[in-house]
Amino acid sequence: MTQIRHQPVAPTRVQSMATGAVIDAHRHDDHQIVHAGRGVLSVTTDRGTWVAPATRAIWIPGGTVHGHQAHGSVELHLVGLPVTDNPLALYEPTVLTVDPLLRELLLAYTRPPLDDTPERARLRAVLLDRLRVSPQQPLHLPTPTSALLGAVCGLLRDDPADRRTLVALGRAVGASDRTLSRLFRADLGMTFPQWRTQLRLHRALVLLAQGVPVTTVAHRCGWSSASAFIDVFRRVFGHTPGEYRERRPR
Repeated sequence: MTQIRHQPVAPTRVQSMATGAVIDAHRHDDHQIVHAGRGVLSVTTDRGTWVAPATRAIWIPGGTVHGHQAHGSVELHLVGLPVTDNPLALYEPTVLTVDPLLRELLLAYTRPPLDDTPERARLRAVLLDRLRVSPQQPLHLPTPTSALLGAVCGLLRDDPADRRTLVALGRAVGASDRTLSRLFRADLGMTFPQWRTQLRLHRALVLLAQGVPVTTVAHRCGWSSASAFIDVFRRVFGHTPGEYRERRPR
């Protein structure tokens, strides 16, 4: 992210993005809620990446430099909120659960006419009420600042199916597993297995958005079997990958 655009006001609108499309680094003074009504969206800052399918939304605090990437054909719903209006008291990007009611509110509020009417003000008030009770989801993949850790994470980003232990990965980058384990906790705030699982889930969402079969996704992302992948996916998202495909808007 080298050229950063500054947009003082975060727009409220619907925007279509083709698969693979990118919105370069920019920032708004206002807060923003980003929801992919269709497809999967990733938001990246210098602190990491957040990925959200159609059953999630991403809260982006005002002033955060961020970029977007579409995975699959994405219908992007953007809601701008004044910096004085922070209903969740969140000051870093966060993935939120989007239940059916919140989804319909997001879709209705971002579609024209975007006029300033009492009806629209009431719609916004209900939207904020639903955001306040929306559960947060641990779908953040932090970016390492340590060069050693960056080398290890780079190997796994290139191949999430790499099943090498931390000892073996340490040999590849010239560090002990003890050193790397300490760095994962200090630099990324999570253990090595936790980070690798997050990486695999992020990659799985992208592949599912591209229509890759569930068994193939499990294999490419490093799970020992499709059933093991389905079990982890269900525990994190509350439904299976197959149910996710059936639920996601077309």
